[in-house]
Amino acid sequence: MREKILDFLKKKEGYVSGDQIAGRLKISRQALWKHIQELKEEGYDIVAVPHLGYRLESVPDRLFPAEISRDLNTEFIGRKVYYFEGAASTMDIAAELSLKGAPEGTIVIAESQTKGRGRLGRIWFSPKYKGIYLSLILRPRILPAQASALTLLAAVSICEAIREITGITAQIKWPNDILVHNKKVGGILTELSAETDKINFVVIGIGLNINNDKKSLIAGALSLKEQKKESINRVLLLQEILRKIEKNLTLFKKKGPSSIIDKWREHAITLSRRVKVYCQSQHIEGQAIDIDADGGLLVRKDSGIVEKVMAGDVVHCR
Repeated sequence: MREKILDFLKKKEGYVSGDQIAGRLKISRQALWKHIQELKEEGYDIVAVPHLGYRLESVPDRLFPAEISRDLNTEFIGRKVYYFEGAASTMDIAAELSLKGAPEGTIVIAESQTKGRGRLGRIWFSPKYKGIYLSLILRPRILPAQASALTLLAAVSICEAIREITGITAQIKWPNDILVHNKKVGGILTELSAETDKINFVVIGIGLNINNDKKSLIAGALSLKEQKKESINRVLLLQEILRKIEKNLTLFKKKGPSSIIDKWREHAITLSRRVKVYCQSQHIEGQAIDIDADGGLLVRKDSGIVEKVMAGDVVHCR
């Protein structure tokens, strides 16, 4: 009901009488007043004036499901939203929901995390109301070996959305880092449940530094606010990320991984660079020449041998 009240207020300019809202939604004035108070407690600035009614002055900087869903216009990505003020890890919640049959496109979003994580068990710093911390459930009909292409797909979608909403050009450091001017603004974590020849579900975790102040960022990190020199509307950016993911996922299903890899190359900052790749107890050094159909990084070593790397930490050499 609160979503319907918000829709009503957002569509009307100026004040709207309580009688008009209550009559249209077929609720009592007392019930309307109660819903209005609850919306105010959530941060919506709603002004009430006797004999005039209610007027929505502003909405809070929160990633509420109602705000995400409004004008999203996707078919399945983000149509089901689980929202938390705080959570240990959206990845863990999404995994549990996946096991219980949550549909493809479901997202879990938290305003903060106490145990947010990145690749290799690293901690992802998740200050409250500053970033986007979400996990997306997918159920692709692909082989497990192709799952890494979904990480590339998410990275491309994020870069496209950032450019669309902020005008900032973001780039991708293989395999999962989103950079702006060589500083990290985001990361992607992909986890899956699979059998030998099929995937049960994939959970893609996305963490982005949006409105973090410089003092709250770790060394080597950047926020979009710091780059843009103004606050970013987190809802608009999140919506665009979801739209881009659905668009690129549709392309992936129709034309296969190559269509996404072509787009990934356009945003890549790793290719043609001399790199060191640390994987387990060894490291490979050489020139990053390309990625293959599975999303593996192809590195030409000084010996001339090309080696494929599927996982590891990449250091760009100057």
